[in-house]
Amino acid sequence: MTVATLESLAERRGADVLVEVLRSEGVRYVFGNPGTTELPLIDALTDASDIAYVLALQEASAVAMADGYAQAARRPGFLNLHTAGGLGHGMGNLLNAQISGTPLVVTAGQQDSRHVITDPLLFGDLVTIASPTVKWAREVTHADQLPVLLRRAFHDSTAAPSGPVFLSLPMDVMEARTTAPLGEISTIDHRPVAGSLDRLADRLAAIPPGRLALIAGDEVDMSDAAAQAVRLADLLAAPVYGSSWPAHIPFPSAHPLWMGNLPTKASGIAEILGRYDAVFALGGKSLITVLYTEGSAVPPGTQVFQLSADARDLGRTYATQLSTVGDVRASLDVLIPLLEDRVAPRAEAYARLRSEAVQAYDARRAALAAKAEAAFADPVIHPLVAASEIAHAVGAGIAIVDEAPATLGHLRTFLHSTWARQYSSIRGGVLGWGMPASVGYSLGLDRAPVVCIVGDGAAMYSPQALWTAAHERLPVTFVVINNAEYNILKQFMKSQTHYASVRANRFIAMDLTEPRIDFPALAASMGVPARRVERAGDIAGAVEAGIRSGEPNLVEIVVSAA
Repeated sequence: MTVATLESLAERRGADVLVEVLRSEGVRYVFGNPGTTELPLIDALTDASDIAYVLALQEASAVAMADGYAQAARRPGFLNLHTAGGLGHGMGNLLNAQISGTPLVVTAGQQDSRHVITDPLLFGDLVTIASPTVKWAREVTHADQLPVLLRRAFHDSTAAPSGPVFLSLPMDVMEARTTAPLGEISTIDHRPVAGSLDRLADRLAAIPPGRLALIAGDEVDMSDAAAQAVRLADLLAAPVYGSSWPAHIPFPSAHPLWMGNLPTKASGIAEILGRYDAVFALGGKSLITVLYTEGSAVPPGTQVFQLSADARDLGRTYATQLSTVGDVRASLDVLIPLLEDRVAPRAEAYARLRSEAVQAYDARRAALAAKAEAAFADPVIHPLVAASEIAHAVGAGIAIVDEAPATLGHLRTFLHSTWARQYSSIRGGVLGWGMPASVGYSLGLDRAPVVCIVGDGAAMYSPQALWTAAHERLPVTFVVINNAEYNILKQFMKSQTHYASVRANRFIAMDLTEPRIDFPALAASMGVPARRVERAGDIAGAVEAGIRSGEPNLVEIVVSAA
């Protein structure tokens, strides 16, 4: 017989129950921007010295901060938004989190349910608003429900496919008294080993050496399987490509088998994959395309093999010879020994390919360095040069959060690190993620230094993150790549020779001039020291100094539109 304790029978406010459940789930930070409907939670946090409220100055920033924290800390982020309007503000970055598969427990305050029939101010159908961007959404209707629904939310946000979940919290529920027990944390193994691994090993081992490519998708990072991916690549001497539109580079960029990320057009992907007899994709959503081109990303004759924890991604778009559902890390731990026995007779061929890969890698990096050196003296800094200098200044051991389209592709090619968690980027494609995400990243890495690289256009979506970085005294170096235009859009328009814009050389709503944005002044207004760099030779020193400062700072780099 179970005997109830005094603590389990103690009457608590709903808001206090929420805080106690958060504490038991190991939550360290609540990200948000409060309004009237959130005040019960704010009050309940008064005596919770072990849970810090991280104040964002706009809800989109709060969502991205929680997203960055969850990705860096490898645990669900918790955030609290302000009813319908605040949830609406956060929708763009909630879409980013959904596409990235970031585990978030999203809550929003709701009007007192006793007078919603009168259509009060601040009331909205939060469940309907949130539903398109979350795994599930529900409104808590009684304080007794809080322990079960909160623990369900934490569990479901991390269960494959991971992603945000949503709870609406009416004010009267948060103020109501309850004796409901808090419950306990469930121990759940989220790492199932895939089936058919013997068959998969047979199929992979049958592919001639040099004719198989690997794709290291974002699930490699999610399942902490970088070491296993390296073992697999080394075993098969297989070139490794990153996803076409990644949230991470989950493979060491200094490894000689690393070939960089796939392009974002189906025609470009097909050109690369056509060099191989087969491709083995670790994780789903590896072949995301942006602009349309004719034909399939997987050319005829190239076999597809997949391993993913999300069954929905297997064979979804491209026919597969064999795909299997399971956690990437746990499954590779079983698959690799099976492969070792099967490929042993070809050990010399694989060794030769590994040696050739080292030479090819060194040649690629030498050619890249020569290209950057040739452009170093240009009168206006070329984006390639900016990327080269930033990569040199950041080095191999500092986390990078990247939302700068002008330099993004270049920077990825210059990275040279054995740390497979160094680089993160915006997978959802909705601007305004990078600056606040870097704040969350630093918190998720126990306030470690982070370098945030962001375009001038993207920076204006969430510049409020500068204030939070200053308020929290986080060692984030914000590097703004400023070409004073929406360059990626203008370049696309210029490629369309039939456009009237090209004939007239007039591109509406593409230029961030008259007035030009003064980023150092913007940063200074939020308590962040800043400097502008207009010479290539000053880039590395400015970024290095920002990192050494151990404080939030901003470096604006003026680049050409090339």
